[in-house]
Amino acid sequence: MRIASDAPVTVRGAGALVGLQGLAGLGFAVALLVRALGGASTEGNNIYGEAAYFGVIGAAVVAVGMALVLGKHWARSPAVVVELLLLGVAWYAAGPSGRPEFGVPIGLVCALVLYLLFTNRSREWSFGEDSDEGSGSETGTR
Repeated sequence: MRIASDAPVTVRGAGALVGLQGLAGLGFAVALLVRALGGASTEGNNIYGEAAYFGVIGAAVVAVGMALVLGKHWARSPAVVVELLLLGVAWYAAGPSGRPEFGVPIGLVCALVLYLLFTNRSREWSFGEDSDEGSGSETGTR
């Protein structure tokens, strides 16, 4: 299935990775909900609320990823913010939490997404510049 999008392949690839991160968040929300239904939610430990929180955040991240794949310019900034926040999570998982098996792969994916979103072609696209407008665009002539 081909998606009609004016976004470069780097932006669409970043969008796919962001969408997968959002799906992981939704999966975590479902796991929390299953845990809560099993009786783990007690007073002062509202797992239902935590599951709802991760569900909303995960759905928003999926929406940002889909928007990048579809070529929506507005989605680049939220994707950058998500990746920067996840880099902090990856650092904490790899360092203070002592779980590098989780932190390192998450950090590498975040770095890859940020790289894809900041390539020259991705930046030109996000600024609305079209590289097909002609070779005189550097000097202001067209």
